[in-house]
Amino acid sequence: MKTTALLTTSIGNYPKRSGKVRDIYELPEQLLIIATDRISAYDVVMPNGIPDKGRVLTQISVFWFDLLSDITPNHLDSTALKDLPEDCRSEEIDGRTMLCRKCDVVPIECVVRGYLAGSGWREYQQAGTVCGIELPEGLKQCAELPEPIFTPATKAEEGHDENISFERACQLVGEQTMTELRDRSVAVYQKARSHAAERGIVLADTKFEWGTDAEGNTILIDEVLTPDSSRFWPADTYKPGRGQPSFDKQFVRDYLDKIKFDRTPPGPVLPAEIVQKTRAKYIEAYTRLTGQEFPWE
Repeated sequence: MKTTALLTTSIGNYPKRSGKVRDIYELPEQLLIIATDRISAYDVVMPNGIPDKGRVLTQISVFWFDLLSDITPNHLDSTALKDLPEDCRSEEIDGRTMLCRKCDVVPIECVVRGYLAGSGWREYQQAGTVCGIELPEGLKQCAELPEPIFTPATKAEEGHDENISFERACQLVGEQTMTELRDRSVAVYQKARSHAAERGIVLADTKFEWGTDAEGNTILIDEVLTPDSSRFWPADTYKPGRGQPSFDKQFVRDYLDKIKFDRTPPGPVLPAEIVQKTRAKYIEAYTRLTGQEFPWE
């Protein structure tokens, strides 16, 4: 049983910024992105993490970047420790690193939904729409949509991202840019969804981030198609009309609901049982999606 989680990193003498999960170091020519084992729920980072979660997120992203390379280039240059500056090499970050090209980030979350869940389901119940897109009447919770829909959102540094219309996204970053991102996001989702289905997993929805590199190319960036950025459901238990079990932080959210967590910091320490069940679920997502054993088990 693994009990040690990596909650923060401190390597080299480079500018660093931290998100909910990742520590990002600004190297002279590239970015070094390190996925820690921090876990957040309801936008609150918990005081203890999930051992190896960062490795799972990194390795799943690496798998998808390779599989999707025929559709889109991406920002990943290397995941090997030997390719890092000497003062950045550390065994504790092995398997967690992505050495990436720098780019200008498009400030829009590109969400593709193939099923009616989450905030989309809540809006549909009230208005029959998702992000303003009209849908057929009578759809059940978690129902498959007639076709995938593209629902952009603004990127929030803190708190929740805000769903916006495609037209509003065009006003913010340009119609040509958003049209390209919409078409490419949907194409990536459809290929990933087909692969996941072959592995017995429903890819309900996901969000992508895109950037523009120094040559002006549109590239896929950040994490991609992980349990933190996507809804993955086991296909063998999928049934519309209710919420679905998922390959993510479901055990954490259920525990927080059970203790009536008020969703404001600080978060409670997660019990060992919740930590281990969550770790196992993340690793199961890796093994099922990639068809490979998890190297750090």
